[in-house]
Amino acid sequence: MPFAATAVWALEQEARALLTRLARVRPFALQFPQVVAAAVSPQAQEAIERYLARGRRDLRHLVFSYLRWLRGRLGRTALPAVMQRRFTFLRIRFNAVLSQFDIFADVLAQRSQHDFGVWISGLDAVAADALALPDVYEPPPVVCYLDRGHGAAIRRARTRLPGGGDNPVAIVRVPRERMIGSGVASSLVHEVGHQAAALLGLANSIRPMLQGMQRKGGPEQRAWGLWERWISEILADFWSIARVGVAATMGLMGVVSLPRPFVFRFQLDDPHPFPWIRMKLSCAIGQTLFPHSQWQAISRMWESFYPRTGLENEVQTVITELLGTMPGFVGLLANHRPRSLRGKSLVEALQVAERQPARLTGYFQVWSRAPHRMRAASPSLAFAVIGQARADGRITPEEESRTIAELLNHWALISTFAFAHRPLRSAHAACSCAQRGGPAPRPRFSLSTFQTRYASSRT
Repeated sequence: MPFAATAVWALEQEARALLTRLARVRPFALQFPQVVAAAVSPQAQEAIERYLARGRRDLRHLVFSYLRWLRGRLGRTALPAVMQRRFTFLRIRFNAVLSQFDIFADVLAQRSQHDFGVWISGLDAVAADALALPDVYEPPPVVCYLDRGHGAAIRRARTRLPGGGDNPVAIVRVPRERMIGSGVASSLVHEVGHQAAALLGLANSIRPMLQGMQRKGGPEQRAWGLWERWISEILADFWSIARVGVAATMGLMGVVSLPRPFVFRFQLDDPHPFPWIRMKLSCAIGQTLFPHSQWQAISRMWESFYPRTGLENEVQTVITELLGTMPGFVGLLANHRPRSLRGKSLVEALQVAERQPARLTGYFQVWSRAPHRMRAASPSLAFAVIGQARADGRITPEEESRTIAELLNHWALISTFAFAHRPLRSAHAACSCAQRGGPAPRPRFSLSTFQTRYASSRT
């Protein structure tokens, strides 16, 4: 066989092998065994399957196009190096599609684990509730998974995936060591805050104000520059505190309680405020949103854990500058009115009045006598109440863990039943839209309505 013909034959075999392996990549709905309550939401499942199906279809088209070129006149007369170069790019694209498949496989595989699968589904419900901002934006589906490590992370929806294409869902990685306690809400809602800030364009809308403060010059210029550098992470912390109250700050303390050198490590390339100042800022935000003596107590406790004695002069100076500008910076955040909120400030849009400490304490007292009312509350409010009770010493860590486990199971069931009780016509319309490639209609039976009815039925 001539050398060129041998090259054509060998590359054709490799391309056909790609098609064979691609055919083995089946929809997730046909792969992972799990109880129904552990499944991701139907909206998330549909978005993931639709995205990956489109990727597989496009990849098959590329492989067949390559085979047609290879067998045609241009391919047969091309140099072997050209044939190989085109195949190499094709294989790179193939591996990119498989890497996207693995991203979602990591998320969905845990749903078959005993207990954890259902709890993760419950976290999906918490994340969706924390992200919701009715009449402001249409939130993307959110799916969670557990992983080793100390901190949480998010792969935001509508951001670019490896190999190209926009992520169809928000994927939140939750540290396994946070399961199960109210601290999981701190990490989870912080990451949700990143998605919300992106949907609202908060960082871009507030940066000009911070830059304006820097242009004034003077001894505060550096501090305002640092607030601008850290603004994305600070907005996520702000969202977490606004949604779950003191649970966010206490959960943050668990994350940033590190050896002393790391707590005071000041690095300009870190998007996060260094831990010592981040905790102080969390307390300042909490005091602004929910005035109460607890924030000063937490702040003093943090300073007692990590006193400022013995620090380098430069670090001491930076801390002094940041503390001096902190009240004005927090006030700017709370009163910021981005165009995306249609005239409302962040405080008004997030309805922080519903999560004032005294009100949360009152909820806990009522719920202790009537637990069904806790099940009827929104997930983020339930976490805020439990976190406040834990901070007040009204609930032990053991009771907290049992209560949250029960709630996660409940929310997982509720989200499953809410979809199961959608009108038949709506479900049929969703299937029809999926076949046509269009978006599915929004459910006509809301989760909150079903949750209230279901909880009432258990009294």
